[in-house]
Amino acid sequence: MMDFAALSAFLAEPFSAGFMRQAFLVAQLVAIPTALLSCFMVLRGWALLGDAISHAVFPGVVIAYILGVPFGVGAFAAGMGCALAAGYLQENSRIRQDTLLGVVFAGMFGLGLVLYRAVDANVHLEHILFGDLLGVGPKDLALSGAIAALVVLVMALRWRDLALHAFDPVQARVVGLPVRLLHYGLLALISLAIVGALSTAGLVLAIALLIAPGAIGFLLTRRLSRMLPIAVAANMLAALAGVFASYHIDSAPGPTIVLCLAVMFIAAMLVSRWRQNQARAARSADA
Repeated sequence: MMDFAALSAFLAEPFSAGFMRQAFLVAQLVAIPTALLSCFMVLRGWALLGDAISHAVFPGVVIAYILGVPFGVGAFAAGMGCALAAGYLQENSRIRQDTLLGVVFAGMFGLGLVLYRAVDANVHLEHILFGDLLGVGPKDLALSGAIAALVVLVMALRWRDLALHAFDPVQARVVGLPVRLLHYGLLALISLAIVGALSTAGLVLAIALLIAPGAIGFLLTRRLSRMLPIAVAANMLAALAGVFASYHIDSAPGPTIVLCLAVMFIAAMLVSRWRQNQARAARSADA
């Protein structure tokens, strides 16, 4: 069996390198805002919308490369453009939202691939799609920290308004809440969170960070006040475990984080099913 000294060395080894410590920090900074937003996306049924925005960011990144501006600027503009276009099409078309989103995000992603091949960008496609957590720099760290601080601040100030808007938009409008501002403000925060996740999980895997923690929280509780901290804890734990495991098994950190989230989701499903069986057994005993 592994003795205490060997175990301590095993646990401490990933933290010995500076780039690994930075990777752990950036992963945590990305995990917090995506987890908070995940709860509202799950409650509103916006999983496909998050998928659409994450894919739509791709052409924005390529255009930003062509224009010589920061990738985050192009990614955010493309994400918001996708969200606004989907909203406009939904209001002016008889086609269902999921169909529209499928067309929009597929078209935007295809446009990104065409532009990427046309300009022969020096940026590796794999890093855009799946992230490059071990290659993040001070600018990525600052951007992720700023996005995390903004999302946490907005959630601390307006989470009750966002909750009412998510559960009952009609009631939110009746009591005088700025419904359109809340709607598009939430979309803007989601786009920003995806920009922050570019370096960690990339475009394809960012959707997992925006959906899985909220789904885990929803399985374990029915109160939003508890769902939020559960989602944050799940995302932060998956980020920590994923980066740690990727070091020892020599895998990419982003996909490993997502794999940890998938395992946690399955565990949450089993716990939820066990609770349901226990409650059913208690009702049968009382009867």
